[in-house]
Amino acid sequence: MKGQRAGSTSLVTLKHIEPSPRASKIVSQILLPLYGWPHEQAGKKYPDTEMSFRSTTYATGFTNRGFRIVIDKNENKLKFIFDSNHADKQNNSIRKWMDDVERKAGLGSLKPEPYWGLDDLKYEIGAKIKNCFYVVSERKIENRHEYFKFNELYVMSGFDISGFIKCLEEGQAFVDFDARTGHNHGTKFRIKQNAWKNLYSSVERKI
Repeated sequence: MKGQRAGSTSLVTLKHIEPSPRASKIVSQILLPLYGWPHEQAGKKYPDTEMSFRSTTYATGFTNRGFRIVIDKNENKLKFIFDSNHADKQNNSIRKWMDDVERKAGLGSLKPEPYWGLDDLKYEIGAKIKNCFYVVSERKIENRHEYFKFNELYVMSGFDISGFIKCLEEGQAFVDFDARTGHNHGTKFRIKQNAWKNLYSSVERKI
């Protein structure tokens, strides 16, 4: 069962899935040490050397550091790419970061190129959310008690990978990296709450 508050713009995590090739340990061995940047809490909550690699990445454009996901239907892959030409060079901190990347890894494409097989995503995400009850509610607090009013209820079945790919293409689904030197919080596939119904072949509204 999944739910959202009416009007919410927060993202929902579908599943944690690390990119391939898995043997390369892409996040911990490549993205974090070569493309990471100083953690905002370095020298405070964490050691001075603490690095961060956090990126909410989408298919509709590049992030300000030049990252993007690309759906390659010929190779049946979702690729994570880096193009330094799309980094925001007007930003002083990003320009300094790019100098560091150039020194450590160069400003060419990622090697190896991280990816997820579309068939693997169909199995891994579909196995978790094959069927779903989805509710939309309003919330209020009275006398320090929290109340919910359920306005909509959907019964959804038959996870559809083509619907998920469309969500990626339209910028409704994302890949979220969240790693720091001391801990990799996992690479997450996330989706906008109002896009849930696009993931299923059968959607019935009960309320």
